[in-house]
Amino acid sequence: MPGESLDDFEKRVGDDIPEATDADFARARPISDFPDLLEALNNARARGQRGAQKSEVKDRIGLRLDHTIVEHFRATGPGWQSRINDVLAEHIKKHS
Repeated sequence: MPGESLDDFEKRVGDDIPEATDADFARARPISDFPDLLEALNNARARGQRGAQKSEVKDRIGLRLDHTIVEHFRATGPGWQSRINDVLAEHIKKHS
């Protein structure tokens, strides 16, 4: 409601986040226990911010591949499209 204070809003709607208790703090662990999260936070960029170009520019294309090929590479995790590129680049080296 216009002009309503945060306290009034919380009284009317309720707290979204309960206040932390001593028991919560006793269970707390340092962020160093979560190296993947720490790395993600350290490498986070602002929305829309692009990092430095790391390699030569690639062309964006539409490519139709067999379902089994796509699933095989997707199952290998993030970076699967780059791995397809690497396999194709290796094929060109061998057959040029």
